Amino acid sequence: MERKINRREKEKEDEGKYNSLEDAGQGRKCKSTLMTLNVGGYLYITQKQTLTKYPDTFLEGIVNGKILCPFDADGHYFIDRDGLLFRHVLNFLRNGELLLPEGFRENQLLAQEAEFFQLKGLAEEVKSRWEKEQLTPRETTFLEITDNHDRSQGLRIFCNAPDFISKIKSRIVLVSKSRLDGFPEEFSISSNIIQFKYFIKSENGTRLVLKEDNTFVCTLETLKFEAIMMALKCGFRLLTSLDCSKGSIVHSDALHFIK
Repeated sequence: MERKINRREKEKEDEGKYNSLEDAGQGRKCKSTLMTLNVGGYLYITQKQTLTKYPDTFLEGIVNGKILCPFDADGHYFIDRDGLLFRHVLNFLRNGELLLPEGFRENQLLAQEAEFFQLKGLAEEVKSRWEKEQLTPRETTFLEITDNHDRSQGLRIFCNAPDFISKIKSRIVLVSKSRLDGFPEEFSISSNIIQFKYFIKSENGTRLVLKEDNTFVCTLETLKFEAIMMALKCGFRLLTSLDCSKGSIVHSDALHFIK
């Protein structure tokens, strides 16, 4: 009985060793299929089968030794291309189709990456996407900055693009915090409008924006100037300006921009 028990224990022990060796072998095999690429300073980890999905491409050539590629200090393949855009190249290899985030505007750059990596399918999809965008009419973005010079109306910034209103608000927050005590949230009327109604005139004629606790925020002129600069920076062009007799666009009663 004792011999049988010892024999069974030995069989279990041998079986455990065999399973451990098998698992270790599978682990090494799985590890060997992974590759780390350094693309323009960005590290990407993927499988060899992903990089070799399409034959006769740059990445397939590297993996199979057809193309010589330099290594970085850590021993990873180094490819001197746009590291951020490579995300879309790799996703195309994984999914077999081009899937881009909403609002993507770098079609020409991505087309160049597709050409470099010799991915004809990706190049064709980028071209098709770009042609569709050219045919699709783009909605005109309208911006209006009006200054009624009275306390009941004050300064009003309107734009039919809520994301631009958010950009202006963020900029005003930054400016007002650096100068006084912050952006008055109660003056943000809606997603399309920022309106500053409450202000007083200082001794030199400057109109200072007030919060409900009568603390100063900044001048209306400063807010108008920041809105104008943000508009120009974002590609808006001035369409009309009313009453610019004082010699400065900042002192105009109304400014209309389009993009």
